[in-house]
Amino acid sequence: MSVNSENLERALISAIRNGVEDRDIAVAFSGGLDSGLVAAISRDYARSVTLYTSGKAESYDVVMARDMSDELGLPWLHIPITKDNIEARLREMISITGTSSPLTLSFELPLFFVCRTVHEKFITGGQGSDELFAGYSKYIGMPDDELQRAMKSDMGKLITSTIPHETKVADHFGKKIIYPYLDPLVTMQVGAMDLKDLKPKDADSRKLLLKQVARNMGFPFIAEKRKKAAQYGSGTMDLVREVAADKGMTYHELVDSIYKEVFE
Repeated sequence: MSVNSENLERALISAIRNGVEDRDIAVAFSGGLDSGLVAAISRDYARSVTLYTSGKAESYDVVMARDMSDELGLPWLHIPITKDNIEARLREMISITGTSSPLTLSFELPLFFVCRTVHEKFITGGQGSDELFAGYSKYIGMPDDELQRAMKSDMGKLITSTIPHETKVADHFGKKIIYPYLDPLVTMQVGAMDLKDLKPKDADSRKLLLKQVARNMGFPFIAEKRKKAAQYGSGTMDLVREVAADKGMTYHELVDSIYKEVFE
């Protein structure tokens, strides 16, 4: 076990324990590395842990999450996203948050469905891991200086745009979102690391340190899971494009029309 992975493991366990201990926890669960590790650690400290996956029936995330929930031995529920309900939820999310970015709205739809559905007050998941551990595919092959700028920019967008959006949604439904990967205990550990320990050489080496933590903790099946972006893994992008096409619009035009209806 490397010093980096050992320190990261301790920091992540402490951050998750501090957030979930003696609480009933809903995990926004994609069946991937990030939310899988959070769910596995939460199981040891929370009063209860239930996994929730929102997405199109038999979408990549739904299939992966169902399989991993069996391996974790945790209760799992599928929250269906369909052509019949996605436009109404998109409209609702725009009215609550004022968000107009089609990209943000598409990848935030799965979490919106979770916040709207679960009975637990506290929700956690894997948000922030890609920015912190250089998990995005676009980072592969970037020179060091470019990678540092891109990671800093993406983390800035997460903090100034994505988190405020999610907070508005959570507040509206009386929920609180816990972000273990953004806990100072974790971010300080990662900030002290050399960039070479985070820099992905190829698709399989992305978030290598986090995968090592999962293996060290006895969860090789979590370390091996591959993840798609939320809007694609959940099937929401396909669905909103179908809804837009039925109206003779692009997805961007649909978002723009809804935003104007709500706020003008």
